[in-house]
Amino acid sequence: MKKKLLGVVFSLFILTGYISCSQPSKEKIEPKIKWMDFESAVAASQKNPKKLFIDVYTDWCGWCKKMDASTFMDDSVAAYINANFYPVKFNAESKDTIRFFDQVFVFVPDYKSHELAISLLNRQMGYPSYVFLDEKFASIKVQQGYMSVETLMPLLHYFAKDAYKTKTFEEFTK
Repeated sequence: MKKKLLGVVFSLFILTGYISCSQPSKEKIEPKIKWMDFESAVAASQKNPKKLFIDVYTDWCGWCKKMDASTFMDDSVAAYINANFYPVKFNAESKDTIRFFDQVFVFVPDYKSHELAISLLNRQMGYPSYVFLDEKFASIKVQQGYMSVETLMPLLHYFAKDAYKTKTFEEFTK
């Protein structure tokens, strides 16, 4: 009986080791999008003008994490964003001080949000949110919520190709 029990325990030990070794690594996956901080993107756009695509997120936002793990990991999305925008990943709860031209933006404890996020999102604090800025840093559009590849790609094309200047999004997607 003891030998049988010892054999079962040994088998379980071996099986547990095999399962843990065969599990995928929980290491952080490198993002495919070449995210920049806001100040670097502004500086880059001043030298070589391009629109900014800003992903406004929080660390606690589940849909933000889903975007990072799915839509933003898609090769076509990453390639298109990298080629046509300066992509910015901005934590709406960042404590960093950010200088943008003659303004200084800081974290506002009463709002539990950063002034830049408040400004970019027009006080509509929902996450994830995506802000499109033109080459002169004027806001083109704020889009909120999780977006699949199929939903995001037409929007990226609409703004990158300047179609928003002459057509509605509905006209563009027909």
